[in-house]
Amino acid sequence: METSVGVIYYEDNRNLREGISFLLQATSGLELLGAFADCLNLEEEIRTLKPDVVLMDIDLPGISGIEAVLQVKSWKPDAQVLMLTVFDDEEKIFEALRNGASGYLLKHTPPSEIIAAIFDIHQGGSPMTANIARKVLQYFQQQRVSRADVYNLSAREQDILKGLVAGYSYKLIADELFISIDTVRSHIRHIYDKLQVNSKTEAVLKAMKERLI
Repeated sequence: METSVGVIYYEDNRNLREGISFLLQATSGLELLGAFADCLNLEEEIRTLKPDVVLMDIDLPGISGIEAVLQVKSWKPDAQVLMLTVFDDEEKIFEALRNGASGYLLKHTPPSEIIAAIFDIHQGGSPMTANIARKVLQYFQQQRVSRADVYNLSAREQDILKGLVAGYSYKLIADELFISIDTVRSHIRHIYDKLQVNSKTEAVLKAMKERLI
């Protein structure tokens, strides 16, 4: 017989808390261990009830849900925290994720998807509302671009660096970019200078290590 997934729910909106609580109680495979309007007794609740998954709002009285994530993870590291909130701004998203949340849903998420997300996060997934996942992806794409900008690599130099990482010969890079081999060599010398390396191997390793491409 499979053990049910134990869930604690933190939400200060009474109607929503009661509605989601009813949904959790009615779902086979889930066990609602407790539903609370705030995190003022968080330590006792986490240590006593030992949840597998914590469903957490952000805008809570006293202690915010984002602060609470850190505390949950310190008292029960294997508990998975799933944010369920109205906030979709980058600052709150990344602060919650940095503090240890493994998923982030907005409150307009259909009930069936909330339930699926709880099972998913318990099994090692990282469920996110689509536009939240897009913001996370955009963030990492921007980080990658900014890393290349640190070395002041031009778009052409980045293209050539991609070719080096892919193992292309100078001739293949030249053919792909419709430039001469001498132009490729000239760009590569500039790449070496900017990355402060002395060889193709060093350039490739640095590009991979620092995710420059």
